[in-house]
Amino acid sequence: MNARLERAALGLVGTRYRLHGRDRDSGVDCVGLVALAMREAGYSAVAPTGYSLRHAEIAGLVGMAGANGLVAVESEGDLVLAMANPVQPHLLIRTAQGFVHAHAGLRRVTLLPGALPWPVAGEWQLPEE
Repeated sequence: MNARLERAALGLVGTRYRLHGRDRDSGVDCVGLVALAMREAGYSAVAPTGYSLRHAEIAGLVGMAGANGLVAVESEGDLVLAMANPVQPHLLIRTAQGFVHAHAGLRRVTLLPGALPWPVAGEWQLPEE
């Protein structure tokens, strides 16, 4: 687990939710959360644009992981791509306390303790520096 990314993600819990949001002031969605947490952890981050809340396409999210230097792993990745439903891919950041994610229904970034309730479509590890 990347300690810097974990600290940054936990520090974003409570940030408001906004589709396509990329900063603390205006809010973040799950893509913006990952990009912002990576930047606050000292990494560069490129996030895809032009997506809708509901879509079945995960190629852009998989591409985001690779473009940002994350390495695909079988399990215990820092970044998890889950399918909240068949047309809603969702990015979460794994921490020792659970998963940090942008919750559209609650309109804020939350910490989800325990196991994920959704099937996992991919996981990536961010190298420690």
